[in-house]
Amino acid sequence: MKKNMGSVDKIIRVLIAIVIAVLYWQGIISGGTLAIVLLVFAGVFVLTSLVGYCPLYPILGLNTCKKK
Repeated sequence: MKKNMGSVDKIIRVLIAIVIAVLYWQGIISGGTLAIVLLVFAGVFVLTSLVGYCPLYPILGLNTCKKK
């Protein structure tokens, strides 16, 4: 698996995941389908940030990783 995410992209994804988690923890995003979907997105954002690969980027033709 070739990395296709740059550091700025990773930071933005982690920040979005943290915001979603805090909103859920504070009760602003209450239980229900929306909360589950947002928590899944947050988990995917954290996972893809840790791995450095987004499976949608090749489909969309994107690559934010700087070339070496």
